[in-house]
Amino acid sequence: MKNEVLFLLFDRYADHESVFVTAGINCEETQMRENPKYVVKTVAPDLQPVCSCGGFHTVPDYSIDTMPTDYAALILIGGYGWLDERMADRVVPIVKDAIDKGRIVGAICNAASFLAKHGFLNDVKHTGNGLEQLRLWGGDNYRNEAGYINSQAVCDGRIVTANGTGALEFAKELLLLLEVDTPEWIERFYQFNKLGFVEMMRMMRQG
Repeated sequence: MKNEVLFLLFDRYADHESVFVTAGINCEETQMRENPKYVVKTVAPDLQPVCSCGGFHTVPDYSIDTMPTDYAALILIGGYGWLDERMADRVVPIVKDAIDKGRIVGAICNAASFLAKHGFLNDVKHTGNGLEQLRLWGGDNYRNEAGYINSQAVCDGRIVTANGTGALEFAKELLLLLEVDTPEWIERFYQFNKLGFVEMMRMMRQG
């Protein structure tokens, strides 16, 4: 379905890298959204539960073979599963199809290095877990060192990349692309989670 945001999860996925995106899609400031613009769905190699590096077990909605071809965004969550080249290579045609069709694609942590490895970052500004890791994973297929930006998250066109500690910035860029709410709301969401409850309340009282 066009309004589905697909989160691709391998075994040992980094659960913390998805929480701000999903919260922004499904929650307002004080409650769940009554009619969220998007539906969050999970994709895994097969329909068996995957375990995050933090110990959460997730039963996927789709397998790689059964996932829809029509969706709003494809978000690749990082983690140790991307080290399994045999498994990761199954995602290559999915990412290529998404980019070719102009869909939103997000990749964080090792998933961003996966994009570099397969040449998907050669025409866009991007970031990841450092230029050194992108060079290591990308090899001869990574030819855009000039496009690397040493930042928590980078959005260029409809591709968003982030390093493994940039989950909140990753979410902000994706929420803006998805237009889940107004830019002002998304900025408040970002600042609240970046600064924390105490600091935000102090600033509101002062100003």
